[in-house]
Amino acid sequence: MTNKPQPPANKPAGTATGRVENPFLDAEFYNRMRDYTERDAAFSKELKAIGDRGAGKQSTDMREAPSLQLLRAVVKKGLSLEVMLERMVQGVELGLWEPWMSAFGIEIRGVNYAKPEQRNARLALDMSLACKVNSVFANAGVVNWRSLVAEDCAQIQIDKPTEKSGAKVYAIFYLDAPEK
Repeated sequence: MTNKPQPPANKPAGTATGRVENPFLDAEFYNRMRDYTERDAAFSKELKAIGDRGAGKQSTDMREAPSLQLLRAVVKKGLSLEVMLERMVQGVELGLWEPWMSAFGIEIRGVNYAKPEQRNARLALDMSLACKVNSVFANAGVVNWRSLVAEDCAQIQIDKPTEKSGAKVYAIFYLDAPEK
């Protein structure tokens, strides 16, 4: 018997604790996997990898996230998403915000309507299997867009599938107050 503390049984001594790797960040890996995996199974595998890795929090403001560059250029309801987001930050056309965002599969989860220098919003981008923005990324050839978005967002929310509905995945972003 020894009085020396033993390392925990679930991980070897000397192992660095960090974020779990997401192999789906590599587009080539994703394409190889899709060659032999059905669509639903591929989504489930990527979803598990995203859940294990968690949100990357690299660029949490939806206006600046590199993974959403394609999406910000898309025009719906006569405006690009980039213009819509800027108008939200400015605090104009309040009644149009919800329909603007829903056209992209984005839910407004919370808004601070205070003075412009304090205004912010919490937005949830739907990343589910049949989400509205899937075609934007697919047409551009970005097959692993969910993993890329997960690296930028502030939080990942995964709702498990039920008998009546499939899995729901949301990437939570913020619109921060305008800089002075």
